[in-house]
Amino acid sequence: MYRSHTCGELRLTDINKSVQLSGWVQRSRDLGGMTFVDLRDRYGITQLVFNMEDNAELCEKARKLGREFVIQIEGIVIERSSKNKNIPTGEIEIQVSVLNVLNPAKLPPFTIEDETDGGDELRMQYRYLDLRRNPVQEKLRLRNKVALETRKYLDSKDFLDVETPVLIKSTPEGARDFVVPSRMNQGQFYALPQSPQTFKQLLMVSGFDRYYQIVKCFRDEDLRADRQPEFTQIDCEMAFVEQNDVLNMFEGLIKHLFKTVRGVELDENFPRMTYAEAMERYGSDKPDIRFGMEFVNLTAETQGKQFVVFDSAEVVLGISVQGCSEYTRKQLDELTDWVKRPQIGAKGLVYVKCNSDGTFKSSVDKFYTEADLQTIAGKANANPGDLILLLCGDLDKTRKQLNELRLHLGNALGLRNPNVFKPLWVLDFPLLEWDEESERFHAMHHPFTSPKPEDIHLLESNPGAVRANAYDLAMNGVELGGGSIRIHDKTLQSRMFDLLGFTKEEAQAQFGFLMNAFEYGAPPHGGLAFGLDRLVATMGGSESIRDYIAFPKNNSGRDTMIDAPSPIDVKQLKELGIGLG
Repeated sequence: MYRSHTCGELRLTDINKSVQLSGWVQRSRDLGGMTFVDLRDRYGITQLVFNMEDNAELCEKARKLGREFVIQIEGIVIERSSKNKNIPTGEIEIQVSVLNVLNPAKLPPFTIEDETDGGDELRMQYRYLDLRRNPVQEKLRLRNKVALETRKYLDSKDFLDVETPVLIKSTPEGARDFVVPSRMNQGQFYALPQSPQTFKQLLMVSGFDRYYQIVKCFRDEDLRADRQPEFTQIDCEMAFVEQNDVLNMFEGLIKHLFKTVRGVELDENFPRMTYAEAMERYGSDKPDIRFGMEFVNLTAETQGKQFVVFDSAEVVLGISVQGCSEYTRKQLDELTDWVKRPQIGAKGLVYVKCNSDGTFKSSVDKFYTEADLQTIAGKANANPGDLILLLCGDLDKTRKQLNELRLHLGNALGLRNPNVFKPLWVLDFPLLEWDEESERFHAMHHPFTSPKPEDIHLLESNPGAVRANAYDLAMNGVELGGGSIRIHDKTLQSRMFDLLGFTKEEAQAQFGFLMNAFEYGAPPHGGLAFGLDRLVATMGGSESIRDYIAFPKNNSGRDTMIDAPSPIDVKQLKELGIGLG
């Protein structure tokens, strides 16, 4: 056999055992009369020892081993004279009697170590080598554990794992679809699902009152650290439920995952906040509540003082940064340059220093008296030693800019501890959002989200004021997942399609199958989907999801390892009835 034990298994209790190990050569050290080799597999590292006096020929063979050679050995477990307390097997080593090279290896393009010298693109090109590194394997072990515990929890709550189709119908709402041409139906296309939304609703109509699926989803959208063109959702739906039923069920799931996977006890009840309140206090629908710096509206306190920048603004917003009044002019200039970057888009930054002696110093002293600055500090709840930072402009843009500044300062001041987890339910999102380009309303989530019952009368008269029966779970500034109570009534669903600009014919062509199903007894239902990649990355204390995916794409949506996407053969195009201009 190739191995009797793994490379992370043997201990002092195994002394004098005859064993067989297989794995990869991590490194070797030639000390003249002795050669030491670290043998690695995904379970750990075991040191091998070759002695010139015992077997010169075997020792010479060991000297020729290179990094990442695949070998198999036989030998006796002995106690190490120089123990390594940094690894679990550090008290033993193997005195080797047989060495077989199963496969030699080229010198890898980067070191396969915890701290590697390979850059991101190089490691993605050789991802199968990067996956040998322990930090990456740890991330995938975390992902596996989260998926396993998710299944355990949902199974214990009577959820059924039901697969839904991957080749589906393209719909115009939401992000762009990835489309797949049909050879047997030329000129027609499937789409890859952005989510199993309509299918899980149909399962509710079918009587499967508790469904889940850990499922691949696809969206053709611009990428960033927390987005991939293909991603994985923990997709769930329940029948005969109201909003609280859904929130309580999946709050329980998150608590279960953090306790079993990370050993972290989350607070008994997750705080809840409306979308309107989250935007007002943090400028974000996924606020990081691990630290303060809540927004303060200082419009009334700052306007009418002949400072035209503030006087002409729709809103003036500020944050109080605790204990930072000693920021130097250089530091303040750097912050100003940071908010003026194109990615942020602010025109400038105003500061008020609340000095420890009770005086004030501001970048706009010319326009504001000491009493004015004291009023501003009082409204901002700033104390001596604090720094107030102000931005102004249009409400939505200013909120977004100040949110970015708040998070930037949170990172700079060490307030965003990756090992502290603060969940938050954000509720009552707007049902619709106005699109200036198309000059019509779009569904903020999707067309099947139900309006709050008390707002239904506003659907035609004031659609922008209608709140959705929708909810997101945010944690540490990341949207972990979201969902809604769905529309289950055909008449209300028709009204929703009318609002979104669908003709009766278009609605029937796109979603007739769902509308027809509603005529056969659809129960009240709702659910949500967690982004598995984002959830695992957050639990692992990372902002990027890429290392938690075995074979991710880069920021251009390319797999540089297999060189995809790539052209296809002209014969294939002809079979599909597709011509490229």
